[in-house]
Amino acid sequence: MHLTFQQLKLFESVSRLGSYTRAAEELFITQPAVSIQIKRLEEQTGLPLFEKVGKKIFLTAAGKAMYQASSDILIRVDSLKDSIEELKGEIKGPLHLSVVTTAKYFLPHLLGTFLQKYPDVEPKLKFTNRARVIERLMNNDDDFVIMGQVQKDEHLETYPFLNNILGIIAAADHPLANKEHITLKELAKQRFLIRESGSGTRYVFDSLLKDHGLEIEPYMELGSSEAIKQAVMAGLGIAVLSLHSVQLEREVNKLTVLNVEGFPLKRRWYAVHLKGRKLSLVARTFLDYILDESNKLFNVELD
Repeated sequence: MHLTFQQLKLFESVSRLGSYTRAAEELFITQPAVSIQIKRLEEQTGLPLFEKVGKKIFLTAAGKAMYQASSDILIRVDSLKDSIEELKGEIKGPLHLSVVTTAKYFLPHLLGTFLQKYPDVEPKLKFTNRARVIERLMNNDDDFVIMGQVQKDEHLETYPFLNNILGIIAAADHPLANKEHITLKELAKQRFLIRESGSGTRYVFDSLLKDHGLEIEPYMELGSSEAIKQAVMAGLGIAVLSLHSVQLEREVNKLTVLNVEGFPLKRRWYAVHLKGRKLSLVARTFLDYILDESNKLFNVELD
C-alpha cells in the first residue's frame, strides 16, 4: 500500500469525530476533499473502512485496524517533531488547547504576551463549555485544557494558576444594588439568568444552592457569559459570573456585584492533562508561563 501522511491524518480525524463534515472543519479543507481521500485510502486497502447505519458512520473491522495504525503513526510523528525541536532548543510549532468559554476574558491576553516572546508558536484554541472540554481531555485531544472546576481524579495532572472569583452580578440600578448582607434565601426569589447545562459556573452555583437546601426556577437559560451580561444589563435578571468577565462593565457602572452571603466564591483556574502525557517543549513552556505570569497580569477587585 502506498499511503500518504495526509490520508492517515484525514482518516484519523473522520474516525475520531464520526463525521466527514466535522473532520473537514477541523482540518480546514472541504468535505468533498475528505471524501475523495478516504475513497482513495479504501482503494489502497481493498476493503471498506466505514459503514453507514442510518445517518451515522462506523468503522469496519478493517477500519478499526487502520485507525489503530494511523493513530500510532501520527503520535510517533508528533513525538519526532517534539524531539527535534527540543534538540534545536527552539520554542516553535503547534500549541493545542481547549478552554472553557469564560476563560476567553483572560486567556487571549496571556497568549498574546506569550506570543510576543515566542512568535513561532502556532496556537490552536477551541473555546467550548465544560462538558466538551472534559470530553476532549479524556480523549487526550489537546496538549492540555483550561477549566475552572476539576474533580479529583488520580488519572489527571492539575495545575492551579489564577484565581477564579465568582460573584452575583446585577444591573447598576437593581433594587438590591446597595443592600448589605443579602441572604441566599432572599436571593433565590430573584429572576436568575443561568448558563446551559455543562457549564462550570452553573455546576458550582447549583452545588451551593443544594448545600443550603435551596432551588431556583431559572428565568432564562443562555449559552454564553456574554449573552448573560447583556441580559443582566438590560434588567432581565441577575446572574452568577466570573468577575474576570465583568471588569469593564463594572468600571463604567453598567453592572454591580451584589453583597450576598457566601459570595464572592473563590475558585481557581486549572491547566489539566492526563497523567503520563508527555508535553511538547511548546506546551511545557506555555504552561510554565501561565503558572508564573497570570497573577501578575490580572488582578480582580472584589469591591
